[in-house]
Amino acid sequence: MQNNNELVKKIAIKTLQIEAQALNRLIETIDDGFCNCVQSIFESNGRVVITGIGKSAIIAQKIAATLNSTGTPALFMHAADAIHGDLGMIQSNDILLCISKSGETPEIKVLIPFLKSLGSQLIGMTSNSKSYLAKRADFLLHTPIPEEADPNNLAPTASTTAQMAMGDALATALLALRGFSPSDFAQFHPGGALGKQLYLRVYDLYPNNEKPKVDEDDNLQAVILEMTSKRLGAAVVLNKAYQVIGIITDGDLRRMLTENTDTSSLLAKDIMSPHPKTINEQALAVKALDVMRTNSITQIVVVNDQQNYVGIVHLHDLINEGLI
Repeated sequence: MQNNNELVKKIAIKTLQIEAQALNRLIETIDDGFCNCVQSIFESNGRVVITGIGKSAIIAQKIAATLNSTGTPALFMHAADAIHGDLGMIQSNDILLCISKSGETPEIKVLIPFLKSLGSQLIGMTSNSKSYLAKRADFLLHTPIPEEADPNNLAPTASTTAQMAMGDALATALLALRGFSPSDFAQFHPGGALGKQLYLRVYDLYPNNEKPKVDEDDNLQAVILEMTSKRLGAAVVLNKAYQVIGIITDGDLRRMLTENTDTSSLLAKDIMSPHPKTINEQALAVKALDVMRTNSITQIVVVNDQQNYVGIVHLHDLINEGLI
């Protein structure tokens, strides 16, 4: 078993080293040609149609998804399907991105003349700068690799890593040119946790909860009844102006019972923790989560612009929304 572990670690480390080297070599290819390619896409009124075959087709799908989610319209077209009808999806102002490690794949060589005949600009992404694809492309995204990472130098590993990274470089460069903002990102990701971090606000959460509250002069019985009936494990203490002056949690009750043998005369203001953490209802929900984590609390008091109490957000609300 020990010998197997050593072999596994050796192969894994070598794989990561080879792929890291492939990524470092990409840096040398980011030149004026890359910039011109990005500028051409940026100025285009069409989409980026990305095609490939085999593992390159899978990378093409990922790049198309990344471009779409960051403000550049894109779609995937499988190279084998393209010559059997899917070429009809290409519009005259689209830009074509063809991905092939060798640049000599038979399906790609068959496809390129048809792509060129459409009059659209062709971007080639290949490891072979002297290939059929590279020589016929209007822009070349060169992804050179000295070797694949697998022991037989056959399985697409370092080459697909380089393709993926080059696609990310393309997408992020376009994102920067477009001035793509966090709010733009949220519009394209409304259903995911990432998007929720950018658009979900406190006022989306607290109306679903009970609103436990007691007056500062309420007695212990009133406090316990309010806390148990509202089932949030806390009650907010308010003054006569309906402003928050404290909070009573289950922990506060336990401490009170430990420290006092006679509880008959205790009032809410005697039990409460003063100056509880609050958050404005307009704040992002992720900000509420940050405050809770920083202060090791499980609920936070919500106030409006006038600092009046409007509700409570509990840690469970944020868990249910997938923010944790």
